[in-house]
Order: sequence, then structure tokens, then C-alpha cells
Amino acid sequence: MDFSAGIAEEKIRAALQKGEFDNLPGKGKPLPKDDLAGVSDELRISYKILKNSGFIPPEVQLKKDMVTLEELIAVCRDDMERTELNKRLNEKIIRFNSLMEKRKISESSAFHSYRTKIDRKLY
Repeated sequence: MDFSAGIAEEKIRAALQKGEFDNLPGKGKPLPKDDLAGVSDELRISYKILKNSGFIPPEVQLKKDMVTLEELIAVCRDDMERTELNKRLNEKIIRFNSLMEKRKISESSAFHSYRTKIDRKLY
């Protein structure tokens, strides 16, 4: 353990003994589930940085757009508008499939393990 980590540990121990952590919100409750629990340790920090900066991968944005369009189609009563929405949805599906094929993500073992988790979150 380096010097600064030792100092931090000592300050934490002292605060614990003084009871400074006794009235924190959420004390005694489980920690909130991590959105990135299924992501490997090597990738988690980079994903967290991208997420905190507001970056959304193109495939995730396309999936979100597809879900939104499907919801709009489900409640749309105007035939012409429904036709236009279906056209836009098909364009998004084609772009999504093309992007996935270019990246050869469908061949990745990681993609297969995360696919159901991703689909569950989006739907």
C-alpha cells in the first residue's frame, strides 16, 4: 500500500470510530445495482467514462430509436403516418444490421452473452 492510500485508510478508520458514517442515507440498505455489472472489469471504467460524458454508441442509439418508432406505430391511427413510421423503422433496422455486420459483432462471444441483457433493458 502506498503512502497516500495509508493516510486515506487511517482517516476512514478515525471517522468510523467517531461515528461520522452513522447517519448516511442508505445505511444498512443494499447498494444500487450497477448498470455495468455484466461488463468485464477491463472495460467497465472506459464504459463508465463514456456514459458519464453522454456518449451513446451508434448501435445503442439506433436500438433506442427503433423501440421509440415501434411504440409510435403501436398507437398510431393515421394510415399515412403509420406507413411513414414503418419506413423510418425499416431504415433504422437496415442501418443497425449493417453496422453490426461491419463490426462483426454477431461473431463475438461477448455479444451473445450481453445480447439478452441489452434487449431486456431496451424493451
